[in-house]
Amino acid sequence: MSTDESTGASWPGRSAAPLDEVDRAIIAELLRDGRVSVRTLAERVHISRASAYARLGRLLDDGVITGFRAELAPAKAGLGTSAYVSVTIEQNAWREVSARLREIAYVEHIAMVGGDYDLLVLVRTPDNEVLRHVVLERVQDIPGVRATRTWLVFDEARGRGAEWGKARG
Repeated sequence: MSTDESTGASWPGRSAAPLDEVDRAIIAELLRDGRVSVRTLAERVHISRASAYARLGRLLDDGVITGFRAELAPAKAGLGTSAYVSVTIEQNAWREVSARLREIAYVEHIAMVGGDYDLLVLVRTPDNEVLRHVVLERVQDIPGVRATRTWLVFDEARGRGAEWGKARG
């Protein structure tokens, strides 16, 4: 998080220090394989292990890297129904609605968006019956939610975002 030197205010989403090419290479390698050892990471980005440890620590401390996790194949994990749910909310209700959405089982991702809707929510459930329950009984019951619209996901593919830090083309 960066701070304004004149006011001391901090801005979310900005790193404390600019990222250089080595930082970007480290991030790209970790996005490709979050279980890579620091030794292998150092070899892949052509730096010493000590430097890799120091840079990784800084990226974690600065909040650039927020954690490591397993990626799930939803259908193989019993979550065969996925949907994006757009949510329209009352003005100034986003904090409470967002907090309540995070408490609902099967809600995987919540994004505040600009446009016709206020929030876009990714929901993964075992089947349509559970999806119906989540959307019609859990999401729509949250105070401040005015309307929802649901789009079923028929197929998914990973984009090039996993190649972060590489040249675009």
